[in-house]
Amino acid sequence: MSVSLATVAAVAAIAAAGALTPVRAAPGAAAARGLRHCTGTAPVTCHFDVPPGDYDVRVELGGDAAGSTSVSGETRRALLAETPTAPGRTVHGSFTVDVRTPEGEPTGPEGSDGLDLTFAGTAPELASIQVRPARPTTPKIYVIGDSTVCDQPAAPYTGWAQELPQYFKRGVSVANYADSGESTVTYLADPRLFATVKPLIRPGDLALIQLAHNDKTTDEATYRANLEKLVAGVRVQGGRPVLVTPIVRRWFNRDGTLDNGIALIVNGLGVDLPGVMRQVAAAERVPLIDLTARTKAAVEALGPEASKGLYLYDEKRDNTHTSVRGATEYAGFVRDALRDQGLVARRVVR
Repeated sequence: MSVSLATVAAVAAIAAAGALTPVRAAPGAAAARGLRHCTGTAPVTCHFDVPPGDYDVRVELGGDAAGSTSVSGETRRALLAETPTAPGRTVHGSFTVDVRTPEGEPTGPEGSDGLDLTFAGTAPELASIQVRPARPTTPKIYVIGDSTVCDQPAAPYTGWAQELPQYFKRGVSVANYADSGESTVTYLADPRLFATVKPLIRPGDLALIQLAHNDKTTDEATYRANLEKLVAGVRVQGGRPVLVTPIVRRWFNRDGTLDNGIALIVNGLGVDLPGVMRQVAAAERVPLIDLTARTKAAVEALGPEASKGLYLYDEKRDNTHTSVRGATEYAGFVRDALRDQGLVARRVVR
């Protein structure tokens, strides 16, 4: 099912964003609350036939039975964490979602037109849904990165920025332009990547940059220059670049600490890529999120066995790419840093 843009624009204004708000269920009223755009029960899927852009979405979760509902959209983007509801009670939640083509990785398949939302969880209950175009001035967080960051198309792979939208209320749109296999070299060279993202950036928008995992043969001078080009390209648009050091690989020494080379993203030429990124951030006066240090502390605290669950070790013997659990935790680290450094307003952070 679909809804025209005119219908979307006519939807009643969404209430001010905030925490999920308990309300009493209104039996019999759900049919008039946007559910004609939705099908299924577990999960419930909803489609809105809208053009590319940012959209504010308000949902009412719950119903006659006890429920537990999560919300995702487009290419497996987490928009609301799983939320329990008591029988006969509902809660309101809202968020802003980026709709574009391709809807996931920039070099991947186009995906479906319009806005697609999925209501899943252990017992999904959807009472109502409202969608309207967001204000043209809605702040955006652009994300530039690789496969550890991107909107991964298929489980169990999950990039940390795929989980990031759930940490923001209505009023902030996360546009994830990370792409599998990219280095600073390829992200600058491919016209589908930085050349496409750069003109979209508006004054005040954030651009998070985490590229390092695939710079395996990039020399230090080139890596430094490429980071400087990305920073300059964001700034010339009036945007605010933020350098994000790469997540660690789960590669342990015998003593339970992470290996200083493979795990901490030192490349085949001996270049300490996170170290260079820290230097560029200091020299260019760019905000830095030291995700390498934060993820190192988390992985070492769990140890060799318990840390497997953050990555895809059990499923794929993969110590680089994160599980949903790991991506969600690492996205939380990014959220914390954005909030604590004053890069996003606290009022829009969950």
